[in-house]
Amino acid sequence: MSPVAEKLPLPPWLKVSLPAGPVVARLKEASRSRGLATVCEQARCPNMGECWGGGTATFMVMGDTCTRACRFCSVGAAVKPPPPDANEPSKLALTLKEMRVDYAVLTTVCRDDLPDQGAGHLAACVEAVKRANPGLKIEMLLQDFRGETSRLETVLRAGPDVVAHNVECVERLSASVRDARAGYRQSLDVLRNAKRFLPATPTKTSLMLGLGETEEELLRAFDDIRAAQVDILTLGQYLRPSGERRHLPVADFIPPDDFKRYGELARERGFLHVASGPFVRSSYRAAELFLKGHLGEHNR
Repeated sequence: MSPVAEKLPLPPWLKVSLPAGPVVARLKEASRSRGLATVCEQARCPNMGECWGGGTATFMVMGDTCTRACRFCSVGAAVKPPPPDANEPSKLALTLKEMRVDYAVLTTVCRDDLPDQGAGHLAACVEAVKRANPGLKIEMLLQDFRGETSRLETVLRAGPDVVAHNVECVERLSASVRDARAGYRQSLDVLRNAKRFLPATPTKTSLMLGLGETEEELLRAFDDIRAAQVDILTLGQYLRPSGERRHLPVADFIPPDDFKRYGELARERGFLHVASGPFVRSSYRAAELFLKGHLGEHNR
């Protein structure tokens, strides 16, 4: 992989049209009417039409401002963002019911400013959604809670169907890619503790490629993640959110054939499922469809 460059031309395999159509329009209106934010829209995800059309949506809870400033992320940052909306759990539950989706990914900003880092609010969101939508499966994409296991367990007691936390990148790059309060080993501990607390619940993580990692480092990360008993892995291309200096430039655009090969190498390590491709994101539909089938088998 090449050294970091300030600007690389976008390769043809990354040029797509943004999703549109009646299904996308209906779901946008359902979420916006209550002031909720879908990660799908905020990230301008090219998979949005595919995922929403397949009955999946991703919401970011606790607001749109994070207390951390990771250099890969487009979310705004502040030392003390506005307090979470106390009515958000009920708004989210009703909106998902109106959207008629059967799989929801709930992700969150980090709230280091709150006494419990928002764990209680996240648990309330999961509980409210499950009460209002009995058949809906919930994947909770969690923050690291600075390694405080009690906060993690607060959310896990609410009963998410899938527990996710993203390692994001290989260990060498973690300090330059992520906020100083995050960490490669800390993230592995979150995943390991989640599996220990809910052994029957699938765990999931994601890695971004194209940040300057070597293949050897990537394979080592696969081994580390699998050693933490993670079940599902997604691999996707890092894309710079903006030209601002705070956002890291892309070091490499990984060709689709390399993503396919990396996916095969990851599967050899025993993951239950691997989704690997330039447009794959942590909530990519391919992984969710697999998880729904996997959960269905266990619930018969």
